[in-house]
Amino acid sequence: MYLIDTDTIIFVLKGVPEVVANFERRTAAPMAISVITYGELLYGAMKSARRHENLARVRRVAEIYPVIDVSRGVMDTFGALKADLEKRGKRVDDFDLVIASTALMLGYSVVTNNERHFKVVPGLRTENWSRATATSRARP
Repeated sequence: MYLIDTDTIIFVLKGVPEVVANFERRTAAPMAISVITYGELLYGAMKSARRHENLARVRRVAEIYPVIDVSRGVMDTFGALKADLEKRGKRVDDFDLVIASTALMLGYSVVTNNERHFKVVPGLRTENWSRATATSRARP
């Protein structure tokens, strides 16, 4: 089960061969996006030169993949993680931490090319599909 990060969705929309191939290899696997990713995609589409075309593509993504809303459980996880990371002197962007919290709560792996954004989150599994051979990591 995969929670697809914004960068990976953008790569597949742009037709990056490695990412497309990794999606095709996992067509039977459950995949979803966070409402955060949906918002980031909308923002990118709104400021693009091809606004209407890109908005249609973003809305199509939301039809294909379930959009996971931020719930109380996600925010409980977020609060605990953020406090723990701050105590350890680690910082993660709040949006990335909400995405990580969503994946942890659901037991999903985050699929991202931005591994460094997520590497400090304990217990989070990540995969990078931008390589010909996708890599997986589980955080201790």
